Amino acid sequence: MPRKKADALGAEVSDSRAESNERFLACLDDYIVYIARVAGFSPETVRAYEAHIQAYERWCGRAGIDALHPSIHDLRGYLADLKRGGYAMRTIAAHLSAVRSFFKWCLVEGMVDSDVAQLVQMPKMPQTLPTTVSDRDMERLLATPDTSTAEGKRDAAMLELFYATGARIAELARLDCSDVDWSARTVRLFGKGSKERIVPVYLRALQAAKVYLADARPQLLAASGRRNASVTAFFVSARGTRMDANALRYRFQKLCRAAGLPCEVTPHVMRHTFATDLLAGGADLRSVQELLGHASLSTTTLYTHVTPDRLKNAVHQAHPRADA
Repeated sequence: MPRKKADALGAEVSDSRAESNERFLACLDDYIVYIARVAGFSPETVRAYEAHIQAYERWCGRAGIDALHPSIHDLRGYLADLKRGGYAMRTIAAHLSAVRSFFKWCLVEGMVDSDVAQLVQMPKMPQTLPTTVSDRDMERLLATPDTSTAEGKRDAAMLELFYATGARIAELARLDCSDVDWSARTVRLFGKGSKERIVPVYLRALQAAKVYLADARPQLLAASGRRNASVTAFFVSARGTRMDANALRYRFQKLCRAAGLPCEVTPHVMRHTFATDLLAGGADLRSVQELLGHASLSTTTLYTHVTPDRLKNAVHQAHPRADA
């Protein structure tokens, strides 16, 4: 092929890739707006999805692949490269989940004619049991806040509500004062996709929340110069602003260190403990699924592996040949 013709062809290919890249990034911008404002994904999920899809787009650029129209072979190659790069299976699965969600939206919106991403199987995940907090450690943690201070009363309410509701940290960060129904003894939480659920709360947690709202929260707002009526957030900082997930996590980790708990204990471990304690106490899976806000019962069944004694007792009590 003559050099001039080859150069022209190369420039044409380069222009085509640049145009495809621009279309992809435009679609990504629209998709991020959709999941943030319409689908109601949490800010953490939005950031993660955007980062994962951008990583996929950069890989396509390096590999000379049209990111908006990959083949199934291209996508499998991307996952293989992640594996070779030493990424954990859960991380690889998270990348694929984000890419699949993006292309599913692109198909619905008419941005692409087909969606091969749905044909790529999710990596098989190693089955790991959730970490939980023992009864003894839980009592020590719940007793850690210094309730002679406004911050301590707030922290006590935070810990009690973590354990009482099984809430995700983002759900507690979004909690408003109006979400607590004192007469019904329930808390309203907004989970993934802004799905609402009502969780009954035990008396000790309600009492800690009442003490915080009646005494500590007004002190925090007054010290910051903010008016009560202008702030709807349940958990507020010393600056009188809503505490986001990072602020709540920081306080939680500080309390865990003070209680002498290992660093593996996170706010999500409180959620695991809530679920396993309910199952150990005799709650049925469907109820725990509703309380956790799981879309699929299969997600909730993971907790049954943590309570084998309960399952053995169920067999011994219910199976017609249990005594045989």
